[in-house]
Amino acid sequence: MKRILLLISMTAGLALWTACSSKPEVSKQEEAPREEKESKEAKAMLQGIWVDEETEEVSFRAVGDTIYYPDTISQPTYFKIIKDSLVLDAVGTRYPIVKQMEHVFWFKNQNGDVLRLRKSDDPIHVFAFVHDKPKVMTYTEVVKRDSVVFYNGERYHWYIAINPTKYKVHTTSYSNDGVEVDNVYYDNIMHVSVFSGARKLFSTDFKKQLYTQKIPQQFLDQSVLSNMEFTGVDGKGFHFVATICIPDGASCYKAENVVSFGGELTTSLLEY
Repeated sequence: MKRILLLISMTAGLALWTACSSKPEVSKQEEAPREEKESKEAKAMLQGIWVDEETEEVSFRAVGDTIYYPDTISQPTYFKIIKDSLVLDAVGTRYPIVKQMEHVFWFKNQNGDVLRLRKSDDPIHVFAFVHDKPKVMTYTEVVKRDSVVFYNGERYHWYIAINPTKYKVHTTSYSNDGVEVDNVYYDNIMHVSVFSGARKLFSTDFKKQLYTQKIPQQFLDQSVLSNMEFTGVDGKGFHFVATICIPDGASCYKAENVVSFGGELTTSLLEY
């Protein structure tokens, strides 16, 4: 009888110990955050230029997983669509989506007002993202940009790295009193890569000397390669626009670089 009672006591104690020891694992599983699934279909529907339904004012342009704004102050931002929310930037600011269709997008701003947008099919709205006077950019550290784009059902990933250098560029300007002033700036090197899945289609460094045959040498000697931007993909390939500027006077050239699907590069100057 004593053996039976001892066996029951040991069994109960073992069960209690097992239950207690397993609690932390259950707790850990409950506390582990679940990654929210992004809606690829909703993101695909958002691609394009969106304008206000009433005023026809351009609001933004969605390309891949990046939103671009028509003004020169607002910086491009990464976005996702999770459940019924538009999620912007790495902080994860959420804007509730009220209605989304192929050509309709309504969402609430930070004040709770509903912004009613429609997708534009007017080619003129593209020019809202082309600014007459390019901004001269200066960098003190490496700046990286990348995004995913789709074309003909294929997924591509482009990548830009802006690398400051110690290459000095001397420019001459004049003060209001007519005194000659010599200024020193530092040039940049832009690295551009394009991938199709894990396959590298294109990867190279861009320097201002690439445009020697298209831009006067005297201008190049006083200019810096100021910026590189991805502007879209079409049947010709992936379009990247380089900005070459003389910093003091903000006099600039823009060169379009097209990377074909076969990895070949062609360049041409843009008029603006």
